[in-house]
Amino acid sequence: MKRWMAVLVAVVGVAGTGHAYAQETTAGPGTVNVTVIPGGAAFFVEGKDTKGPSFANYGLGAGVDVNFTRFIGVEGEVSGAIGVTQNLQFTSGTVNQKTPNLLSYSGNLVVSAANHSAVTPYVTGGVGGLTLFNQTTLVTQNQTFLTGNVGGGVKWFNRNGRWGLRGDYRFLAVRSADQAPSFFGRETRYGHRVYGGVVINAVR
Repeated sequence: MKRWMAVLVAVVGVAGTGHAYAQETTAGPGTVNVTVIPGGAAFFVEGKDTKGPSFANYGLGAGVDVNFTRFIGVEGEVSGAIGVTQNLQFTSGTVNQKTPNLLSYSGNLVVSAANHSAVTPYVTGGVGGLTLFNQTTLVTQNQTFLTGNVGGGVKWFNRNGRWGLRGDYRFLAVRSADQAPSFFGRETRYGHRVYGGVVINAVR
């Protein structure tokens, strides 16, 4: 009798361990997640026709994603690209000057990999807008552009799945506007954005 009790306890212990392990390895995005972006960068390449200078801004922002299934979700994102002083290469020469601040906002489709671990890779893409803010000499009035983005990244969640970390890359396309300043926007401009963020599961 004692032997059977010992076997039963051992079986329950193994099952419990297996269940705990399964919980750990399936930690991942919840139904609703909030991403806080404390740091990143946005880099725009030089204009092909207008020769608008390449430049980089410091990035921060936030996003909220809603997952309909383990694989498909949508995300709304707002991010700022804060201008920094840097060397800008114009056709007339190099100027050391602070770049304008940018605000971008987009709605994206997110497709996550079929994964059973705490690490979740994903691909994403969507459309939105970008506002270029007024700044003396470079930009004389606010200007808003239509944008598109495509990219991907990876999310890692802790053991209980309540929070995690995220790394993200996007390729950006900003549609031209006739009234845009010569510095940026008179032709379609392309750029790259990367960021690291903290993900909080708001609804499991």
